[in-house]
Amino acid sequence: MSTLTIRLPDDKHERLKALAENRRISVNKLIDELATIAIANHDARLRFAARSARGNVSKALAVLERLGDL
Repeated sequence: MSTLTIRLPDDKHERLKALAENRRISVNKLIDELATIAIANHDARLRFAARSARGNVSKALAVLERLGDL
């Protein structure tokens, strides 16, 4: 496990502490959870971009057209 030092404005640090207290977790755990969410969002964007690059626009539009008929 790594140790990371970050610099934050005091007001942001206080808000993070309050959020962590509200969730009944440590600030460290809160930052870990937020980092996990950021990484998952990034990975999803990359997967979507890769899939859309392989996609076929006319086939996708045809599927959407069929769905519109439901």
